[in-house]
Amino acid sequence: MLIDGAVRKALAEYCPGVTGLSCLADGADQIFARAVLDLGGVLEAVIPAKEYRDGLPGECHAAYDELLGRAVRTHRLDFVESSSESHMTASVRMLDSADVLFAVWDGQPARGYGGTADVVAEAQRREVPVSVIWPDGARRD
Repeated sequence: MLIDGAVRKALAEYCPGVTGLSCLADGADQIFARAVLDLGGVLEAVIPAKEYRDGLPGECHAAYDELLGRAVRTHRLDFVESSSESHMTASVRMLDSADVLFAVWDGQPARGYGGTADVVAEAQRREVPVSVIWPDGARRD
């Protein structure tokens, strides 16, 4: 709930006219996507790979399917396997269209290539403004 509230607060100044880009992964991606929609914005989904959904935890499939169905546009990358490379490529694709990156991030290094720290670094390299969201009391799973 801490993350959801902080995401909604950060998005409030951009809504209702915001277009949110998301890969719809479990956790922060789905929280962000739902907040965009609830606040009157529109959602575009970026799907990193053909097998992407299969790699998400089963309990997140219903939310993924629902959010994907509500997206006004879907960008599907050419990767078959859901991998660190496909995820980072999807993030770069989102940065190509982004005016700002909302990063739910504790400031720690990425756990693997394509993690939040890598995406933040790429946004900074491209001079895309970064809004870091990490409310007091939040914990990394």
